[in-house]
Amino acid sequence: MSVWGWLAAVAILATGSAIQGSVGFGLGVFGAPLLALIDPRLVPGPILLDALLLTILVTVREWKWVRLADLGWALPGRLAGTVIAVLLMKAVPADRFQVALGLMILAAVALSTWGPPLPLNRGTLTVAGIAAGIMSTFTSIGGPPMALIYQREEGPRVRGTLAAFFTIGVIFSMGGLRVVGRFGWTEVRLAAWLLPGVVLGFVLSRWSARWLDRGHTRALVLGTSAVAAVLVVLKGLLAP
Repeated sequence: MSVWGWLAAVAILATGSAIQGSVGFGLGVFGAPLLALIDPRLVPGPILLDALLLTILVTVREWKWVRLADLGWALPGRLAGTVIAVLLMKAVPADRFQVALGLMILAAVALSTWGPPLPLNRGTLTVAGIAAGIMSTFTSIGGPPMALIYQREEGPRVRGTLAAFFTIGVIFSMGGLRVVGRFGWTEVRLAAWLLPGVVLGFVLSRWSARWLDRGHTRALVLGTSAVAAVLVVLKGLLAP
């Protein structure tokens, strides 16, 4: 990766981390398609490892708002989704992985944009956990399913509970990637290079939370993600 590519990747991580630290999700939706264009190796392993640090920081900051009872239903679903994702990854040809990545990002964007309000109960938490496990392991984007369930909750509760959910869920996903040979020291090294962006974004989210909670950036994030996802699909289709 060139110096300019690294600077761009750090800026993307900083922006995505600031968004997720403010509204509860967004690092994967915003960062994954753009990082895949810079260097496909950055997705999903390195961005998941960086997301782990971010979710730990947000969980500590918003701990009093974490709804532990919800995690008891969502996390088993996340584990099941991770297992399903591992099986899917074994079935997808390596040269077509970018196409699958782009299509799943588009699905995530559509889910966030047009998904109807859903009740917050045991059943929806479990199903959302399964969907998040599949999407996060396959594409590093696991926020939209859970965010839809919590879209009517208070901002701090959304951030705190989702951060705690993602902290454990990301560990599941990295374990799944390790099983299929897609997570090792190379991914750790790449993630380490991008850590400054995560730290900067987390610091910025302390000031941006109130403004972003009112939905000022959601349309921009989803629109950028959709465009980038289309480019990822085209890149995969045109690959030799």
